[in-house]
Amino acid sequence: MNNFYKNLALWLVIGLITIFLFNVFSQGTKTQQKVIFSDFMEMVQKGEVSEVTIQENNITGIDQNNNNFETYVPNDPDLVKNLREKGVRISAKPLDESPWYMSLLVSWFPLFLFIGIWIYLMRQMQAGGGRALSFGKSRARLLSSDQRQKVTFEDVAGIDDAKEELQEIIEFLKDPHRFQKLGGKIPKGVLLMGPPGTGKTLLARAISGEAGVPFFNISGSDFVEMFVGVGASRVRDLFEQGKKNAPCIIFVDEIDAVGRHRGAGLGGGHDEREQTLNQLLVEMDGFDANEGVIMIAATNRPDVLDPALLRPGRFDRQVIVSRPDLRGREGILKVHTKKVPLAKDVNLQVISRGTPGFSGADLANLVNEAALWAARNDKESVEMHDFETAKDKVLMGAERKSMCISEDEKRNTAYHEAGHTLVAKRMPGSDPIHKVTIIPRGRALGVTQQLPVDEKHTYAKGFLLKNITILMGGRAAEELVLNEMRTGAGNDIERATDLARKMVCHWGMSEKMGPLSFGKKEEQIFLGREFAQHNDYSEKTAVAIDGEVSEIVVKSFERAKKLIQGSIEELHALAEALLEREVLDGEEVDKILQKVQEHKTKEAKLSASN
Repeated sequence: MNNFYKNLALWLVIGLITIFLFNVFSQGTKTQQKVIFSDFMEMVQKGEVSEVTIQENNITGIDQNNNNFETYVPNDPDLVKNLREKGVRISAKPLDESPWYMSLLVSWFPLFLFIGIWIYLMRQMQAGGGRALSFGKSRARLLSSDQRQKVTFEDVAGIDDAKEELQEIIEFLKDPHRFQKLGGKIPKGVLLMGPPGTGKTLLARAISGEAGVPFFNISGSDFVEMFVGVGASRVRDLFEQGKKNAPCIIFVDEIDAVGRHRGAGLGGGHDEREQTLNQLLVEMDGFDANEGVIMIAATNRPDVLDPALLRPGRFDRQVIVSRPDLRGREGILKVHTKKVPLAKDVNLQVISRGTPGFSGADLANLVNEAALWAARNDKESVEMHDFETAKDKVLMGAERKSMCISEDEKRNTAYHEAGHTLVAKRMPGSDPIHKVTIIPRGRALGVTQQLPVDEKHTYAKGFLLKNITILMGGRAAEELVLNEMRTGAGNDIERATDLARKMVCHWGMSEKMGPLSFGKKEEQIFLGREFAQHNDYSEKTAVAIDGEVSEIVVKSFERAKKLIQGSIEELHALAEALLEREVLDGEEVDKILQKVQEHKTKEAKLSASN
């Protein structure tokens, strides 16, 4: 603000000097000699006046020497007659009745307007940020203690390991002697890596809330511009600001926008992005030391970053921010429900168990959807039913109640979902059924939802084969009961085929192909995912891979068919219950199957007694 007032005062002084000079020169060009009336009449008698302009009692004229003069005359009726006798050219003008301030406005307004525009343009050129001719200035925002969002490590849950890594950096900034006395040096950079929504940016906000040092915030895309050299200039300016405010923290979000591999793409070369990356590498660990400047970056694409950026000395620490586990999800739910009035029946542990694979952002969205649903129904608090409804909406999509479905399609959907459910129940070791519905949700006409009992990080071959069999259960039920194939199983077949191909090509789970990996993944930065995988095997091997994938899927389909054939009564019972109620949870499915089993046992006893 002090620089702003200094610049404002400077431009005001320049403007006043300009006005003064303009006034002096304009008056100098219009100066006229004042003549008394008697001298004027004497000049007329001598024939020294060549031209006059009469405006009421004011006369301006030109003498024989082309000098301008002016005079004031009384009411003289013979004045015009005398002038004509001497051959003086006479012109007359009416009295200007406009007020003085109007003439001042007309004469000075263009000048003031020009000066104002000039000052504005000069300020734009000198100001930072996105102003004119300031492309090389860094767009990083320095957050003061008052501007920082009040987010601390208490608001971050589910990623305790990452918190410990960053907590140590904050303690180093607060008390560096504690570490330096043993020869320790402050880390120059920390790279936060993890899937989207896991809390990388939230961690940075918590750091800004915890650390008592200046905090710069910038996005990786802010360095890249269409003008050559702008990105490198912004990097230099950013670190210059950091050195002036050291010790400080610089947070770069989505650093993969500027930190990708050099020399990649169709032509390789040294483009603007590479210049920016080179300058970033030099600033982080070059000849000039950046003592006290810690750089924290976040990305969900660490595989595309340049190796020189990842080495120790630049990013000394690489912190993995993974998806939360069961306990982590419960902690995240507790954080997001602090300001949400919960009913007594809400069990966050049950909700966390029912949301495997959810990130922190997904859980925040789940809590928000539950609160919105409760408010829509005019409730005073959020109940467990609201969380279940919100979870179904997030996982399966919103209900499409307005969608008109014929009875034939509804019956087909019921048998399709009953086939998935029955195969899952008949496959020991598979994930238990949580809910089955034939209400259209999202892009699906029906959904069968399974929830794992515990967290899984690796999967056995048998478990994957069971999943493929469950996916094929819907098509198997359609063929057995309806004697036709429909397009509803398209997504199931696609997922089953993709899973089988991964088993053969990536995980080495094929006895015929052996423990080998087929198809290298080398994503080209400028070519995209379409060219990410290329075949590193022969056509003969490709035919063998297709045969193995086909065999896995077909065998799983036949297995599902046999399971349904042996439990056809259970299939009909589940389908009829779905047609009647439209939604069944896990307990209701168990009751239906148990009832059918009891009925079959009773009939078997009766037939045995007869």
